[in-house]
Amino acid sequence: MKRKLTVGFILLLSIFLALSGCFSGETVDEPKDKDTPKDEGTTEEVEEDTGPKILKLNNNEEPGSLHPGIAQGTHDSWILEHAFEGLTKKTPEGEIVKGMAEDWTTSDDGLTWTFTLKEGIKWSNGDPVTAHDFEYAWKFALNPATASTYAYQLYYLEGGEEFNSAAEGADLQALEDKVGVKALDEKTLEVKLGQSTPYFLDLTSFYTYYPVNKKVQEANPDWYKEAESYVSNGAFKLTEWQHKESMKLEKNENYYDKENIKLDEVHFVIIDDENTAWQMYQSGELDLVYPLPQDVIGKLAEEKNPEFQNGPDLSVYYYNLNNEKKPFNNVKIRKALSMAIDRETIVEHVAQGGQQPAYSIVPPGIPDISGDFQGNTGNLFEANIEEAKKLLAEGLAEEGLDKFPDVTLTYNTSEGHKMIAEAVQEMWRKNLDISITLENVEFQVKLDREKAGDYQISRAGWVGDYVDPMTFVDLWVTDGPYNDANWSNSEYDKLINTAKTTMDQEVRMKAMHDAEKIMMDEMPVIPVYFYTKPFTVKPYVTGVYTPINRYPQFIYADINK
Repeated sequence: MKRKLTVGFILLLSIFLALSGCFSGETVDEPKDKDTPKDEGTTEEVEEDTGPKILKLNNNEEPGSLHPGIAQGTHDSWILEHAFEGLTKKTPEGEIVKGMAEDWTTSDDGLTWTFTLKEGIKWSNGDPVTAHDFEYAWKFALNPATASTYAYQLYYLEGGEEFNSAAEGADLQALEDKVGVKALDEKTLEVKLGQSTPYFLDLTSFYTYYPVNKKVQEANPDWYKEAESYVSNGAFKLTEWQHKESMKLEKNENYYDKENIKLDEVHFVIIDDENTAWQMYQSGELDLVYPLPQDVIGKLAEEKNPEFQNGPDLSVYYYNLNNEKKPFNNVKIRKALSMAIDRETIVEHVAQGGQQPAYSIVPPGIPDISGDFQGNTGNLFEANIEEAKKLLAEGLAEEGLDKFPDVTLTYNTSEGHKMIAEAVQEMWRKNLDISITLENVEFQVKLDREKAGDYQISRAGWVGDYVDPMTFVDLWVTDGPYNDANWSNSEYDKLINTAKTTMDQEVRMKAMHDAEKIMMDEMPVIPVYFYTKPFTVKPYVTGVYTPINRYPQFIYADINK
């Protein structure tokens, strides 16, 4: 039977909930036009400010890389999504529309796509954006020498995986030539897929599919590391980068839709402390803050504050368990740790942002054959303290351990992650009589250590790259680039392969449901909750919108003070 935490423990959690604040304002106006969203203005009269329109906001980490082919985190993608543009882009409603491409066609079997680029599109340095830049960028990311973590998102291309997985000594040029992307001329890009992919058009709006200026890359392989040499093709261009301190984007005068870009500049401050960012928002130093301190989220939601925005997010918050390290090699111990967590208490009293407790991996918001994939899945396990105690005892005995060893839970620096980790730490102490150590590190350090297997338990989160269950379930295939839990299950791999190689949606969805059940039965990772997207924005800022799998988008935002 599922147990709740005691009132005493809930009171203990309440000591975290000290900071609060209040103010008044208006809600954000979302752009309406699907191809070119336009701001419709505020609902009250404001004085016109004739100075430059500057949006000030926070990024909670220094970007790991601002190269589309190398980037791997949301702290990278927020900049990339505004500095670059792919063949397609997303509307506020999540619809895929024309980006750099003016049109496209697909063969009857769905294997060959032909994209025609817009006329007159340019890079921020004035060079024309060509189909060759797309071909070059995709092959650059797939080249094994690039060591792109996200190269697997290009495996849908014919020959993509073979090129990226080439053994040492292989003829790389021959393998590259077989990759299914080719510029037929300056404006025409032909793409050949290994198998028909229902969500391929969605993928073309994702940053690994952005173009790279071939001439710039070949002349200066480090062009993306400093603002002075940065070249992009989106609505904004990077003009200043004080590493680990601040970044500045300016309107790109070479962008084809520049007439509809209202902002002149966007100023990011890099702050990993949500409380500091929130204080800067209250003092007027920031116009938009994301993420927010969790206690502030609860207060603003309770007050129904009009500057507080919240919506669904195609993402899951979870803990990696390093399956290659004792005692996490034991499935009973992994399940015991998961079953001893009271997720309802975490979302209601710690996270406080309307999150949904997670008893599976795929979040709400993805269509199934009928209805919602997550809704059709239901809960694949439950919290059960007595069963958790039993499983823990059995697992320790199987591993020859008389007690749970000393282990460390690592999380990236954030007051919110700290609060959740402290709550989980206390739940495991109270419910299973085990003690763990908490460790906070910078986000990029955490990512690097996860890739190296240098951790025991680590906080993790995943935002869907496209709107299909595959963007979650393929994370944990054997030796997958984001399988930081180092878990392997041959039946799981077969089901994922089935889902990737059939166009029969009933077969696809059943295979992914079955795979998710296997995963939650073995519990290589511990899902905690499905995110929401809570942020605050000043009433004079309009046109900010939030696609389900993106950070708040400001490409068509406006400021009217």
